[in-house]
Amino acid sequence: MFKGLDHVAILVADTEEALLVYRDRMGLPVVFSEVVNNGAVRLTHLDLGNAHLQLVEPLDTAHPLAAHLREYGPGLHHFCLAVDDVAAAMTEAAAKGIEMAQAHPHQAPRGRRAAFLAKSSTGGVQIEITGA
Repeated sequence: MFKGLDHVAILVADTEEALLVYRDRMGLPVVFSEVVNNGAVRLTHLDLGNAHLQLVEPLDTAHPLAAHLREYGPGLHHFCLAVDDVAAAMTEAAAKGIEMAQAHPHQAPRGRRAAFLAKSSTGGVQIEITGA
């Protein structure tokens, strides 16, 4: 079902400020940056070699990620596993007793889809799947 690690996501308050660390000091090249979910979130991907580092900046103060940022501050948010087909992986996960945090996939960058596994099925770890 899982093809490997797609990205590790860090929640940030300001992408440009975060880029001063990850791009400028650490030398990670920016692959792309895209605003998704009707302008609510900016996702910026940096190349880690075998996966991406994703900077997640909530742009809408009413978005749940903005509330998470206010409560917990910036930091590691989730890791994401690649799959061929998100809907099929959701069905397969359910058949294996892995609950989903949402009923339907959400928009991911570059026209892909994504969904989160329920933390109750992953020992409290926030895990996302992404693919077609």
